[in-house]
Amino acid sequence: MEIGKVPNDLLEKLVFENIKNKREEVIVHAGVGKDCSVIDFGEYSCVVSTDPITGATHNIGSLAINISCNDVAASGAEPIGVLMTILAPANTTEKDLEQIMKDAGKASEKLNVEIVGGHTEITDAVNRVVITTTVIGKQLKERVITMENIKVGDKILITKSAGIEGTSIIANELEDRLKNKLSEELIREAQALGDNISVVKEGMICASIGVNYMHDITEGGVLGAIWEASEAIGKGVKVKRELIPIKQSTNEICSIFNINPLRLISSGSMLIIASDKNSELILKELRKENIQVTIIGEVTEEDIIIEEDGQGVTIDPPQSDELYKVI
Repeated sequence: MEIGKVPNDLLEKLVFENIKNKREEVIVHAGVGKDCSVIDFGEYSCVVSTDPITGATHNIGSLAINISCNDVAASGAEPIGVLMTILAPANTTEKDLEQIMKDAGKASEKLNVEIVGGHTEITDAVNRVVITTTVIGKQLKERVITMENIKVGDKILITKSAGIEGTSIIANELEDRLKNKLSEELIREAQALGDNISVVKEGMICASIGVNYMHDITEGGVLGAIWEASEAIGKGVKVKRELIPIKQSTNEICSIFNINPLRLISSGSMLIIASDKNSELILKELRKENIQVTIIGEVTEEDIIIEEDGQGVTIDPPQSDELYKVI
């Protein structure tokens, strides 16, 4: 099997088909394109999500906190607590562990989420540090985002730009290989993209306005997220290639390594589906907060299409992320 997330067809066949037991307290069950599970806790719902960090070594404590909080924010919920499991190889030093936790602590303070527990272990089962975080969020049950109101013509938006996380990882992990090919300014721009990895703020703002769907753009990049969104909502989508924002540093790094920026992991960018009216409000409110947001397409009856130079091309299901061709 390829490195990276298991392809969605295999997820359906090997994973989801074997989840037989269902509880009536579960409002949102596991499925493709769903970042979180939602559990009924009376007046409130409990929103939970889990994610690993496997493709980076730089600043992984901060990444671990942010990526899971992003998933909870995609449900419009406020992250409350984080459980953090660290599996580290035998050559890990005390200083390494301390740095991971310092970074995680700073990220959790910034997001006002508490690290409430977890597990830390040195093991020969891994050859580099692997961190898994599980985030617990809280949300009024009446404000749980459902896909029932999605209609043909609803707008598709993304925040920030494509390939944020992947660009930052490559620029930090492979800086020496970039020095003779990219300007110092662009290398620093690329590395700094890691500071914009959180989508919690836009998630909270969009939830307060009213959206029909949100999805944190992670492995598989923008195109992978669009495909997963179509699967989740049970409708088609059409986006325009020229409308998808991509930083110059992302474009140039992807050109150097011959990878597709639209298939590059992009934590830090949120995919949003909202009505015409609410889309305009989202544009207005996010821009007030200096958060870049762009309408890139709309919901259709069927098919998953990206339009480029007037030609429509079917978007294929996500496979192994472009990052793994480089790192």
